[in-house]
Amino acid sequence: MRFSLKKGRSAIKKSGRYARKHWKLILLWGIAAGFIFLGLFVLWAASLKLPDLASLNERKIEQSVKIYDRTGSVLLYDLHDNIQRTIVPLSAISLNVQHATIAIEDAEFYTHKGVRPLATLRAIFTNILSGKPLSGGGGSTITQQVIKGSVLTGSKTITRKFKEWVLALKLEQTMSKDQILEIYLNQAPYGGAMYGVEQASETFFNKHASDLSVAEAAYLAAVLPAPTYYSPYGNHKDALDARKNLVLDRMLVHGYLTEEERDAAKAEVVEFQAQRASAIQAPHFVFYIRQYLEEKYGISVLEESGWRVTTSLNADLQAKAEEIVNRNALTNTENFNASNAGMIALDPKTGQILVMVGSRDYFDQAIDGNYNVTLAARQPGSAFKPFAYAEAFIKGYTPDTVLFDVRTQFQTTCSATNYTSNGECYSPVNYDGQFRGPMTLRNALAQSINVPAVKVLYLAGIGDTLRLAKAMGISTLGTQNQYGLTLVLGGGEVTLLDMASAYGTFANNGLRMSPVSILKIEDAQGQIIEDNTQQHGSQVLPAEIAQEISDILSDPVARAPLGENTLFNFGGHDVAMKTGTTNDYRDAWTVGYSPNIVVGVWAGNNDNSSMVKRVSGFIVGPMWSEFMRYALTKTPQEAFIRSEPNTVGLKPVLRGVWQGNQNYIQNNIEYVTQSVHEILHWVSKDNPNGPTPVDPSSDSQYNLWEVPVRAWAQTHGYVDGITVPVGPAPGTQIFSTTTVPAF
Repeated sequence: MRFSLKKGRSAIKKSGRYARKHWKLILLWGIAAGFIFLGLFVLWAASLKLPDLASLNERKIEQSVKIYDRTGSVLLYDLHDNIQRTIVPLSAISLNVQHATIAIEDAEFYTHKGVRPLATLRAIFTNILSGKPLSGGGGSTITQQVIKGSVLTGSKTITRKFKEWVLALKLEQTMSKDQILEIYLNQAPYGGAMYGVEQASETFFNKHASDLSVAEAAYLAAVLPAPTYYSPYGNHKDALDARKNLVLDRMLVHGYLTEEERDAAKAEVVEFQAQRASAIQAPHFVFYIRQYLEEKYGISVLEESGWRVTTSLNADLQAKAEEIVNRNALTNTENFNASNAGMIALDPKTGQILVMVGSRDYFDQAIDGNYNVTLAARQPGSAFKPFAYAEAFIKGYTPDTVLFDVRTQFQTTCSATNYTSNGECYSPVNYDGQFRGPMTLRNALAQSINVPAVKVLYLAGIGDTLRLAKAMGISTLGTQNQYGLTLVLGGGEVTLLDMASAYGTFANNGLRMSPVSILKIEDAQGQIIEDNTQQHGSQVLPAEIAQEISDILSDPVARAPLGENTLFNFGGHDVAMKTGTTNDYRDAWTVGYSPNIVVGVWAGNNDNSSMVKRVSGFIVGPMWSEFMRYALTKTPQEAFIRSEPNTVGLKPVLRGVWQGNQNYIQNNIEYVTQSVHEILHWVSKDNPNGPTPVDPSSDSQYNLWEVPVRAWAQTHGYVDGITVPVGPAPGTQIFSTTTVPAF
């Protein structure tokens, strides 16, 4: 090693001496090489020919993306179909539009020579650091964008970028700035099959481009970088409004507006025209796919690549879902003041999205139908409860564990006998206003009883429940500090897609599969660009816990008191389900699954107004049930995995014995010394299988839970200290009714 280092140092010294001695020769050779390279570059640049200028008015859209269903045989959308564009001279385009576009896209348009090399290199460097394809975004001048949109096609490479520079410089020598701007504004994509500012003006505002106000012009300029994301007909209107204001600010900076004009334009209320119907199937899903492609690969790919996109959508199930949602939503409008609905369905084993119905009708202006409610953040009501129960089961609680359903105050700064939710106090009621006394967690979850659910969330821990929900697929929830015990009753906002995907984790025995919307993308030559047909999930929930939740949610006996067994009974098929209704009746949910399909339905109003006060089973249950029955005929029949729980060695209260904790066995019958308390008297919250608490009152919730339970016991005649039989001994499978004492 020493010998090698010495040789290396010696070589470096010799090189240094040579460089110092012959630096003039090295410099001459370097200059010569530079001139040779420059000459070759000039020859290469000279060989590039600018096509016939007339061709610049014809956008190369024949190689647009085509989007298919999962079979590859049903064409959902072809960008080339129904292309809409109206060519107008620059004189027929409002100065407001010209100024807004220049201000946000290329503020130095009238001063540069066609390219801004430093800006382009900066954009390329940013893209490389971010790991994204070279898009040229952020550094391309309007002239370069004309070249990209009219002349150059193919993959985005450094070589293509140099070609773009050269042709942009040539174009600037051949055409005036106004001619270039005219071409750009007539070829720019504004979303869907819409090209050019005149077509966009007519579509968005029912006006000619010559008549647009400053605010309307700013909206058109705001759409340009991502027409699908910033579409006024999509889910990101707030982002569009923010970017419109950015355009107005840039117009002020560059001298196109005064402060008064800028402020007036920001305050102007702009009305967009209703979106026009087009030849498209599953439009909410298609634009979900389009936005994914646009964000990942760039707008030009949609128009030039000729890619074939095979999605996960099941066209048959989609058509059935659209019909069911539309029909039931119209009925719900009359019966429940619930004007809209959405539905999502996935394969829990693969995560593949089979159905996405974002509204009762994409083109229905009365309800803002283009808004995709499956991606909207809404409160889930009781549909969130299974996540808290699952976390409690992880902690060591069981489906047989008993909690008391009695009116309880949960706010530690309020009196234990203050059964109100006034001010900061929190004392929830159940959906029917009734309280049932001791309940197993199985029955409490199956019947969606609120008071035990709030207790379960406390026992499970808000932080750990949030962690589990996020791991299972809920992406919209914040931190523990943002929520209280109301979280279990739907205090956080979630999307229907996330909820269905997370429930799919229950269906898939705790194995999380992220949602998949694209199976594969092929280029025009059949080469694979993206392949998502194989996904390896992650085990985020113990399989036995997922199986316990599925067993409870598919238990018709436990659910029977709800009176919905006819609607949710699928004779011979294992189907788990959970409903949810927010306290203000703004959202109604039903989410459920079999081992092979998970379906979520939401109903309500896009403006967040309240529905008629009915539980979700009446509002969304019928459409969920109807679709599930149809879907079950199209999927393999499979039963949930169920395992017999082992209760031997568990504390009595964890096994369902709530009458007392001191027990003994005689003739296979378990007896306890009666002493009725809530669970915090017998277990430590975070370690239920550990020692009995020495001082249970040290738990901040103990007194709040204990006071109403002791009052309930006294009211119902339970006397401490007597010995009572409570059931068969733990581990006993069957015992004769003649030997069972009356409880």
